[in-house]
Amino acid sequence: MVFVYRLMKAGKDALVSAKNVAVLTGAGISAESGVPTFRGEGGLWRNFRAEELATPEAFENNPKLVWEWYDWRRQLLKPLKPNKGHEVIARFEKRFPEFLLITQNVDGLHQKAGNKKMVELHGNIWKVRCLKEGKVTDNFETPLSKIPPSCECGAMLRPHIVWFGESLPYDAIQTAYRAANECDVMLVVGTSAVVQPAASLPIIAKEHGAYVIEINAEETPISDIVNESLIGKAGDILPEIERLLEM
Repeated sequence: MVFVYRLMKAGKDALVSAKNVAVLTGAGISAESGVPTFRGEGGLWRNFRAEELATPEAFENNPKLVWEWYDWRRQLLKPLKPNKGHEVIARFEKRFPEFLLITQNVDGLHQKAGNKKMVELHGNIWKVRCLKEGKVTDNFETPLSKIPPSCECGAMLRPHIVWFGESLPYDAIQTAYRAANECDVMLVVGTSAVVQPAASLPIIAKEHGAYVIEINAEETPISDIVNESLIGKAGDILPEIERLLEM
């Protein structure tokens, strides 16, 4: 059954008593801040699809083209700000004794909101990785002064993003699985629940006794599996949940 906006008493009680909370976020929460999905609506850049540029093969064949695309994306993202949903999740990090944010997003908006205890399953567009040393560093230069950019060692840098055909970082996914196994409550926010392995995390959490609350603009494959599915914008629903916990 789908409940619009209204958290059930069981959900409130679960959050009030929770010692360990995990939050899984996807593109939906970022879309509320104006982040393009780069799919649908044309989703084109110079007549290329994202799937044709976000691959190891594309980077190997034409690193300059791939970096031009990422530089364009970074310029679109730079002025965007966290929305009320991001802000509540950042406050939840301080509210619960044990907390982990697991995000599929690469835009850095959760960090802007203040989250620190987090796992980025797909990387971060504001980080770069040296092809020679493997060292990961922050890079907020927008636009880039040199394309493709270089490491201090002289080697080429690549975006610290998990591309199509690449595996998720082992440590990140193991940390996410552990959180799903151990949490008392899991909030699933703005994700279609179809991209694996992230889509399995709410199911794992529920199987291990967690109370799972989904918040999404529309129903997903897990809407009938979770304890509650709240249909609407994260920026509207999460502040309501926060207010309810203060009552």
